[in-house]
Amino acid sequence: MSSSTEIHRETVPPRAPWSRVLEAGQTLTIVDLDGNQAVDFLAYDAHETSRAYSAQATLQEQGSIFLTTGSVLRDNESDPLLTVLSDDVGRHDTLGGACSKESNTLRYGHHTWNQHACAENFLRELSRYGLGKRDHVPNVNWFMNVPVDPDGALGIVDGISAPGLSLTLRAEKDTLVLVSNCPQINNPCNGFDPSRAEMVVHAGV
Repeated sequence: MSSSTEIHRETVPPRAPWSRVLEAGQTLTIVDLDGNQAVDFLAYDAHETSRAYSAQATLQEQGSIFLTTGSVLRDNESDPLLTVLSDDVGRHDTLGGACSKESNTLRYGHHTWNQHACAENFLRELSRYGLGKRDHVPNVNWFMNVPVDPDGALGIVDGISAPGLSLTLRAEKDTLVLVSNCPQINNPCNGFDPSRAEMVVHAGV
């Protein structure tokens, strides 16, 4: 965690969204307070929101499908948005996407249609900044364990995080960040029991 001045700390309840504009140089530490909680994440250039986090640009530049210390989250023009300064977990998912009513129904059955999902959280937070469904891009899943089989199939399995583990991101420019503290209860990404996450913002050094 950064040694500079703490300027904001907030606990995000299970299933809830959160967002903030980070000024260039500020850091955001995301803490998995209770362990085994997936934290879905989006990022946008705060002054030009068409410049959004791009999984393609990020993975192409780093040559890995997982994020960890040293990873740079890039926008759709390959410019840096955020850098992972530290990471207690070791790897984080970029491929699993955000749960939605539609994907829940397809994967787990029609009885899940009314369950709250990350897509709803993201759309709620995007609307606060004049953004909508067309601005919802593929996301990062912090703390989520999604191994890739040799045949390319994705699995969503038990997390490798633990209570109190965290990662810290530095904003390389003024960056709008959005979080969905994942509501998913149908797969092991949250241990079938969504829990809290903490957001801690420090001033730049």
